[in-house]
Amino acid sequence: MGSGPLEGLRVIDLTWMLAGPYATMLLADLGADVVKVEPPGGDPMRAVGPFRDDDTLRAYGGYFQSINRNKRSVVIDLKQPAGRDRLHTLAATADVLVENFRAGVMERLGCGYEDLRARNPRLVYAAIRGFGDSRTGASPHTSRPAVDVTIQALAGLMGITGPAPDVPLKTGPGVGDLFPAALLAVGVLAACREAALSGEGQFLDVAMYDGVLSLCERIVYQHSYTGEVPAPQGNSHPLFCPFDVFPCADGHVAICASDDHQWRVLCRAMCRAELAADPSYAEADARCANARAVRELVEAWTRAHTGAEITARVGEAIPVGAVQSIADIFADPHARAREMLAEVEQPGSARPVTIAGTPIKLSRTPGGVRTRAPLLGEHTAEVLA
Repeated sequence: MGSGPLEGLRVIDLTWMLAGPYATMLLADLGADVVKVEPPGGDPMRAVGPFRDDDTLRAYGGYFQSINRNKRSVVIDLKQPAGRDRLHTLAATADVLVENFRAGVMERLGCGYEDLRARNPRLVYAAIRGFGDSRTGASPHTSRPAVDVTIQALAGLMGITGPAPDVPLKTGPGVGDLFPAALLAVGVLAACREAALSGEGQFLDVAMYDGVLSLCERIVYQHSYTGEVPAPQGNSHPLFCPFDVFPCADGHVAICASDDHQWRVLCRAMCRAELAADPSYAEADARCANARAVRELVEAWTRAHTGAEITARVGEAIPVGAVQSIADIFADPHARAREMLAEVEQPGSARPVTIAGTPIKLSRTPGGVRTRAPLLGEHTAEVLA
């Protein structure tokens, strides 16, 4: 496996929890040298499980392993003058620094963007916070803490997720952290590209609120165009039909046959070709207006077949997918063929563990999961030397 297209890019990573480490993980997977700076007690997420039952070391659990692979760890105490001096020295050698502290923390330590830039004008300084940074737009909420569930609630995602308007739900994965983190990685690469041309770095940030609002772009234009306030409506879609999850003989299956051609394909598969010519269903607008009846027609067919049978019948012509558990995904040949299940060493355990692989695939300079997450301070002497 190659080292990736970002080989030679040095990133100082002062992040913890989920959002920041996920952003720097993406950079590390693509070959950047990510140096994770931890306090003497380590990133608190090291103590979060799950742990292997034979893990005698318990240096970190699955949470930390998953999003800190491919990184090196150094211990620096930023509460001490000597530690802050070490960070200044490291930042002077770096292309990028990423942090996700609350606004003002780094400035109080004398390690804010302006402090570090004085010694390294090429530094790209990236921050991810709940509500952004005053340098790019002062929010009345700037000083407030934020986590995934509160951001999903505030930024509109929870307001359109759930079975009904009075039952808002958070999504399963922590998209309030993960999507802004992916955007931050894109921003870092854009700023590095510009720095290579201009010779000058800059400050950039992504507010978690902003990231999730951009993810919910549909509700913005819906409200602007129509005045509508979208609400949770289960697994269906306000603009496409059928677009839903249906019960089948062995579980559930997601089907999208929203354009007229796809609808005709589905009608033939259901042995109901006459529906394709019925004015109540023939065109997309009519199907949306009669969404409940469309669901009943499709459900009557899906209940009589397994997810595999439905996929075999229409999967090459329209988007369809059985609802899979992680056990199903482990058995899915796609996940193995695309190297999305990566095995790494788990210190303290006799057996390797599996974490999610790298979704960004490059043909000539591929990245990937090369090394396990580091032990606390494992590379301190190596890096500081």
